[in-house]
Amino acid sequence: MPASYRPPRIAGHCQIQQRDDTHESLLLPCLPSPARALADPRKTPFNGSTQVTARRGRLYVIAAPSGAGKTSLVRAILERRPQLRFSISCTTRPRRPAEQEGRDYFFIERAEFVSRIAAGAFLEYARVFDNYYGTLKAPVEGLLGQGHDVILEIDWQGARQVRAAMAECLSIFILPPSLTELERRLRGRATDSDEVIERRLLDARGDMSHWDEFDYVVINEDFARALDDLEAVVTGQGEHLRAPRPELDWLMPTLTSAD
Repeated sequence: MPASYRPPRIAGHCQIQQRDDTHESLLLPCLPSPARALADPRKTPFNGSTQVTARRGRLYVIAAPSGAGKTSLVRAILERRPQLRFSISCTTRPRRPAEQEGRDYFFIERAEFVSRIAAGAFLEYARVFDNYYGTLKAPVEGLLGQGHDVILEIDWQGARQVRAAMAECLSIFILPPSLTELERRLRGRATDSDEVIERRLLDARGDMSHWDEFDYVVINEDFARALDDLEAVVTGQGEHLRAPRPELDWLMPTLTSAD
């Protein structure tokens, strides 16, 4: 067999129901059985048998202040890189008319959510006003175990919890280029009152003060460039986007200052 031989990929999908009483049903690629798998021609030095090592996926945790464009960037990178998987969160809040179960959230009862907290089922969770939001461990671990890279879109508090539970994850913080631009974007939504926008801007300053807890920082001044930068990170080519860098030394005081 020539040294350059590469076995063909075997593709397929199957529905895996991880728990019968939950919303943790995920579409995962089926792995070929040992009988069907094509062996690597290299042998181990110990017993001459084939050694197959499955690649574990990487978890990318993405956070940003409101209005920085995080959700739009996440949607765009999933379209550009369809092999990525998106982690769907759970919530106890009521489903909105345009939302779909299993696409936007998994909607579960409050009692069930609290029970799962007690059981340690969440990778991260938070209570926001009267509702809970959280990410279940099992679906994320299932995707990573199958070799998929996974994107988790949460806030900085949730990102801190994930890093504590899964130190090998890579975290990315999305920034606006200025507070003026952030305010313009928030007002451009035309969904909030002036009072709410002022509160969001105040909260954003607090959120952005945690930028240095993240591995990478992407500045969303130009959407196309920010998307390219995000893609560079998830493809292992984003060293120039590491959080400690000169560009941020002058930018961050302008974003976090109360003046």
